[in-house]
Amino acid sequence: MKTALNILILYYTRNGTTALMANQIARGVESVANTEAILRTVPEVSAVCEQTAPAIPEQGAPYATLDDLKNCHGLALGSPTHFGNMASSLKYFLDGTTSLWFRGALVNKPAGVFTSTSSMHGGQESTLLSMQLPLLHHGMLITGVPYTEHALRETTSGGSPYGPGHLSTQTNGLSEAEKAICQALGARLATLAHKLA
Repeated sequence: MKTALNILILYYTRNGTTALMANQIARGVESVANTEAILRTVPEVSAVCEQTAPAIPEQGAPYATLDDLKNCHGLALGSPTHFGNMASSLKYFLDGTTSLWFRGALVNKPAGVFTSTSSMHGGQESTLLSMQLPLLHHGMLITGVPYTEHALRETTSGGSPYGPGHLSTQTNGLSEAEKAICQALGARLATLAHKLA
C-alpha cells in the first residue's frame, strides 16, 4: 500500500469563485487513493497600514502557514486575475517563503495553478503563467492540464493547458467543463506526487 500523501490547495478568493475551484481540485486530488487535499487561504493585505487578521478566518479554509508548504507533497496555487496577475494577498504570502527557498523545501514537488476572472480577456493565461514563476524559483515541477482531458477541448469559458480557469460572466457558478478541468488537475497532481514519492 502506498503512503498517504497530501496536496496543498493554496488560494486567495474575494467573491468565492476561486474557492469553488479549489473545492473541485480537492475532489480530483481525493479521487486518487491514499491522497488528502489540504485547503488553505491567505488573509487580505492593506495598502494603507499593517492589517491584522484573526488566527482563524470567520469562514472558509484556515490560513496557510510555511509548514503547510514545507510538508505538502504537491501544490495547487489559485488566485483571481488582478490586471493579468495574481492577487497581491497571495503574492505577499509567497514573498514570505524565502526560508523555504534557502532550504530547498519545495524542490521536485509537483505544482499547478488555477485562476478565475470576470471578463473574457481579463488575463487568465497571463495570470496562470505569472503564478508559475515563484514556483519555478522554488524548484517545483510545473504541470498543467493536457489535451487528453476532453473538457479542455469543449470548454467555452475557462480552462487552458496552463491550468484551470473560470469565466464568471459565462455561467452561474462553475460550468461542467470547468469542474472537470479542475478535477483533472487535482488528480494529476496527486498521481504525480505518488510517482515522485
